[in-house]
Amino acid sequence: MLKPGTILDDRYEIIDVVGTGGMSTVYRAKDERLKRFVAIKVLKSDYSSDANFVSKFRAEAQSSAGLTHPNIVSVYDVCEDDGRYFIVMELVEGITLKEYINLNGRLSMDQALNFSIQIASGLEAAHEHHVIHRDIKPQNIIVSKSGTIKVTDFGIAKAATSTTMSTTGIGSVHYISPEQARGGYSDERSDIYSLGITMYEMVTGRVPFEGDSNVAIALMHIQNDLIPPRELYPDIYQSFEKIILKATQKKPERRYLTAAALIADLKRVKDNPNIDIIVAPSSAVSNAPTHQFTPEDMAKIKTGSAQKRNDELEQALAAAGKSGLASSEVYANRGKIEELLQQNDDYLEEIDDEDEYEEQPRQKKGSLKKVSDKEDYKPSNYDDDDDDDDDVDPKLEKAVMIGGIAAALIIAAVVLALIGNIMGWFKFGSDKEKKTTTDAASTETVTQVATEASTEATTEETLIKMLDVKGTTVEKALKNLQDAGFTNVRVEEVFDEDEVKGYVISQSVELKKEIHPDDEIVLKVSKGPEDFEVPDVLGKTVEEADELISEHFNPTHSYENNDTVEKDRVISQSVNGGEKAPGGSVITIVVSLGKEIKQAVVPNLYNMGEQEARDAIKNAKLEVGQVTQEFNAEVPAGHVVSQGIAANTETVEGTVVDIVISAGVKNVTYTGSVAGNVTCNDMNMLGMAESVTVTAYIQDAAGAHQVFEATVPKDQAGTINVGGACGGLSYNDGSVTFAVKDQNGFDLTGIYTKNLTVTYTGE
Repeated sequence: MLKPGTILDDRYEIIDVVGTGGMSTVYRAKDERLKRFVAIKVLKSDYSSDANFVSKFRAEAQSSAGLTHPNIVSVYDVCEDDGRYFIVMELVEGITLKEYINLNGRLSMDQALNFSIQIASGLEAAHEHHVIHRDIKPQNIIVSKSGTIKVTDFGIAKAATSTTMSTTGIGSVHYISPEQARGGYSDERSDIYSLGITMYEMVTGRVPFEGDSNVAIALMHIQNDLIPPRELYPDIYQSFEKIILKATQKKPERRYLTAAALIADLKRVKDNPNIDIIVAPSSAVSNAPTHQFTPEDMAKIKTGSAQKRNDELEQALAAAGKSGLASSEVYANRGKIEELLQQNDDYLEEIDDEDEYEEQPRQKKGSLKKVSDKEDYKPSNYDDDDDDDDDVDPKLEKAVMIGGIAAALIIAAVVLALIGNIMGWFKFGSDKEKKTTTDAASTETVTQVATEASTEATTEETLIKMLDVKGTTVEKALKNLQDAGFTNVRVEEVFDEDEVKGYVISQSVELKKEIHPDDEIVLKVSKGPEDFEVPDVLGKTVEEADELISEHFNPTHSYENNDTVEKDRVISQSVNGGEKAPGGSVITIVVSLGKEIKQAVVPNLYNMGEQEARDAIKNAKLEVGQVTQEFNAEVPAGHVVSQGIAANTETVEGTVVDIVISAGVKNVTYTGSVAGNVTCNDMNMLGMAESVTVTAYIQDAAGAHQVFEATVPKDQAGTINVGGACGGLSYNDGSVTFAVKDQNGFDLTGIYTKNLTVTYTGE
C-alpha cells in the first residue's frame, strides 16, 4: 500500500486510496506535470512479479488506451516505477454500480434502460476496436455524480486469461459467461452475456445464481435456467425481460451478436415499453471480487457439465438391455461408444485450445464463418442446400461425424435388441436349445453360458442407477425417472425460501445408487416460500425496521429527503404492514434523509431599491428578514444601505437576510450649552462701578447667540459663574464669547478672563 505523498514516475503524487480489488489497488493522485487529478491503478505484487503477465498487461492496457468514448474511463498512460506497474486513468467522481444498487435497491425501468444503453455503448466502441472486456460486472461500472455511466478495467481480464492459465476462466463468477466458465474461447458475445446478468441485477436487485462455491455457481451458468425477472417483480417490462433473456442465452449464437443490436432493442423498449422482442428458446447447457478458477475447479465444472450426457447414455444403455440385448453385448458396445465420444471431446477441446489466445476467429477457409446480427437466425435443424460447405472447420466436421457414429451405434444396439426379441435370438437357456445339442460337453457349456447371460440380464433389468433430479422441475424429474424405469415415485411438497416453487429440493436416493425399479423414491418439491405477515415499520428507525423485517424477509433500503419524517426513520415500505408476502422476499423500506439541505449564495443588495432587493433575496431561495431604516447622506432614500449577511456568502436555502434601507439626509438642529465662570484680574480697576453685568454668547457661522446674562454687585464681581443654553442652532462648531459692563455701560471686559466651555446636542 502506497503512502500519501509518494511520487511515482517523478510525476504522480499519491493522495489517498480510492479502492482495492483482487489484482490491483486504485489511488487518487495528482499529475504535477499537467496539474490535474487522476486515478492510478497499481498492480499487486503477485502479478507485477510475473514477467509474462506484465508483458500482456502492458500490451492490453496500451490497446485500451486507444479507446475514447463518453462511457469508457479513459486510460492516459501505462508506466513502471521501481518494479511497480500501473496505469493512469481518468478520475471519475462517483460510486460503482454495485454500490449504487446496494444503496438504492432495484432500479426503476427508465433508469435501468438508461444505464444499460450507456454500458452497451461503451462496449460497442470497445468491440469496434477489437477490445473485449471479459469481466463486465457492476463493480467495474462507475456511476458518476452527473449520472453518466463509465466502464473501466478494459484489457486486464484478457491479460490474465492469456498468460496465467489455459483452462481457467477470468471474471467474477456471478457474471461469467458459460463459455468462460468452461475455460473455452470467448468473444464479444461473452461481454453481452455478462451485461445481461448485470441488467438482471439492476431490475431485480439480485444476481440470478447463488451457490456455496465458485464452482457451483459456474455450473449454474452452464446448466441452469435463470428465474425470469418478471417472476420476481411483475412490474418489469415484458419487453425488457425478453432483452435480458436473449442476452443471457447459454449458446453465444442465440444472444445478441453485437452490442449495436442490443442497443437498438433497448432504445426501442425505452421509446415503447409494449413493443415485442423475439427471443430464441433457451437451451440449458456483494462486491464480488474477481475470481480465478484453479485446474481443480475446472475439472469439477467439466465433470458437472458432462454429467447430463453420461446420465442419458446410461438410460439409453439400460433401455437397450430392457429390449432384450444381452448386457455383455450392451456394455461391449458402450466401451466403443465412450471411446468415440472421448475422441469427440478431445477434438472439441483441441479446437478450444487453438482459439484460446485469439482475439477474433480467423476468417479463412476452414474456419467458422462469423455470424452477423443482420443475418436471419436459423434453428439447428434448418436445412439450407445453398450453404457453402467449404466454410465448415474440418476438425469440427470430424467431431460432428464421430458424435454421429456414436449415436448410430446406440440406435443400432436398440434396434438389434428389438429384432432379436422378435426372432428369438436371445432366448438363452431354453429347453429347445438343450435338445438340439447332441454333445454333452457342448450342452453343458451352452447351458452355463445361457444361465450366466440370463442372470446378468435379469440383474441389469432389476437394478437401475438413480438419476440426479435435484434442481429440476417436478414434471421433468418425474418424466426422467419414469423413462429410466422407476415406478414408485412419491412427491412431498414443502415450503422452501431458497428454491423456486415446483422445483425438486432433494431426493431420498442418492445419485447413481442402484435400486429396484419398484423401490420407493421420495422427492421433496418446493411449494415456494411460506407466506408471512409483513410488519408495519413506518416511523421506526432503520435498525428497528431491519430487525423486524429480517425475521422472515430480506430488507433493502432506498433513501430520500423528507420534510416531515425524522432522519433515519422509515417513510414507506414496498409491502404494506399487515399484508402477506412470501418468506425470503425482498421488502424495500424508504428511509428519510431528513429535510433536503440545499446551498444558496447571498446576492449583493447594496444600493438596490427595496423591492428589487426583496425579489433578489427570494430568487436566491432565501427569506427576507427584518427591514429597518436609517439616515444616510451617501445612499439615496429607499435604497439598501447594508445587509445582515455579506454578499456572495454561501448559506443554506431558506436562510433569513435582514436589510437596512436609507432614509436620506436628516435635517439636524443643535442646542449649545455653556458652563464655567469669568474672573476679574484687578478689583481696583472697577473704580466707581456699583455693579457689573456679564453676558455670554455662542459665536458660529450664523452669528452670535446669547446664552447667558446676569448683573451682580461690585462686591460679588470677583468671580461670576456663567451657565446657559441656546437651541435651534444650525452648527455645532461655535465658540464662547462674553462681555462685562458696569451700570453706566462702561466696558470692563478687558480686566476679566474666561473659563467657559460649550457642548452641543442634536435635535
